[in-house]
Amino acid sequence: MLMPHPAVLRRLVDEYETVTATGAVEANARAQDLAYTLCVSTGTRDVTLALEAAHRWLAAADDADTVTRPHTEEGPHVYA
Repeated sequence: MLMPHPAVLRRLVDEYETVTATGAVEANARAQDLAYTLCVSTGTRDVTLALEAAHRWLAAADDADTVTRPHTEEGPHVYA
């Protein structure tokens, strides 16, 4: 199964959580669109499961990024 890029997945999760937190009726259509996209992106059929999977994948991506790009006090290295 293809996995969405972490930045795309993060944007979907953030927007879904923001839209559903407002509870506005006009946000319902957008929430449904985002729920569908999250389900397709995570290979699930339920938005709750999609969010759980997305949070797991994002945590794993954050861990992998920390391992591959350790933080140093010198900051990022720039090669000219």
